[in-house]
Amino acid sequence: MRLLALALTFDVAACSQGDARQKKDDAKAAPTALPVTVIEVAPKQVPVSFEAVGRTEGSREVQIRARVSGILEKQLYTEGDSVQAGATLFQIERAPFEIELAQARGTLAQEIARQELAGKEVERLKTLADRRAISQKEADQASSALSQQSAAVQVARARVRQAELNLSYTTVGAPIGGITGRAQQSIGSLVTPTNESAMLTTLTRGDPLWVRFSLSEAEFATVRGSDPKAVEIRLEMADGRAYPQPARVNFAGSTVDAATGTVQMRAEVPNPALALLPGQFVRVRVIAGTQQAIVVPQTAVMQNEGGRFVWVAGADGKAVQRQIRAGGWIGADWIVLEGLKPGEQVIVDNVVRLRPGAPIAAKKAS
Repeated sequence: MRLLALALTFDVAACSQGDARQKKDDAKAAPTALPVTVIEVAPKQVPVSFEAVGRTEGSREVQIRARVSGILEKQLYTEGDSVQAGATLFQIERAPFEIELAQARGTLAQEIARQELAGKEVERLKTLADRRAISQKEADQASSALSQQSAAVQVARARVRQAELNLSYTTVGAPIGGITGRAQQSIGSLVTPTNESAMLTTLTRGDPLWVRFSLSEAEFATVRGSDPKAVEIRLEMADGRAYPQPARVNFAGSTVDAATGTVQMRAEVPNPALALLPGQFVRVRVIAGTQQAIVVPQTAVMQNEGGRFVWVAGADGKAVQRQIRAGGWIGADWIVLEGLKPGEQVIVDNVVRLRPGAPIAAKKAS
């Protein structure tokens, strides 16, 4: 009997140890559910927007060139300053052109005197011809001489005008208001309008400013099909700050670039404080109306070799990976064009720790 009791005791102890070991193994095998926060997605009204990289340029860009040959005597502006239209930028030596003008005026005076003499000669010979004191040929020759002298006066007047024009060209002014560029010629240099020395500087109008950018063929079709008055252009600076002034489209290309499949666009933006400089890169956001779409936080969107995806809470309490086609950004949210349905629960935190089929303990975002 004692042996039977010992055997029964040993069997009970062995069974208890086996049950404890099985429970311990089961506890190790069952992974802990990962706590996550989910949001229930639903379509809402969002703007139809596209993003592109643009580059600024002056609304007017003018090359300032010498129009007469001479020694560059003065530079009357500071490089990089803003100047008004008509401001004097350079002074070319005037003396040779003042002399040329004086000579042209003297020649004109001589021709006018000869014209007056020829006119008196015609009047005198006309009286003699009427009395048949001279032949008609002599009277005709005097009349022809007067006509030739009148033509000579016109030529002399034109030379005076040309000399005055050349003299005015010695003062090089700004044809438009804008920002001045670097001086291309040094004081004392000989400038000539027929070679490279003619280039003196550049002048760029910075207000308003133009922004050139490109849209894909599909994006351009969307913009073109919307109300032109509803199209908004917003700019973002290189440091990420939004530019305060809105822009408007003032040019759209009529052809698609065969190499890039894009259409050239241009926007005009006010730039009164010259916060934007010509040649600067900016981010352009084109907003063309609104649409119904699902949006999710940017933190919920991941990317792998297959593209962008989000994690969705499955009905069985496990994480499901869902590939999506994302559109543009709206603040801290991302527009989802394809891949999600209304009512689905998207996981918005702990996404880097998730794996397909991983158990989750989901709670709705507050």
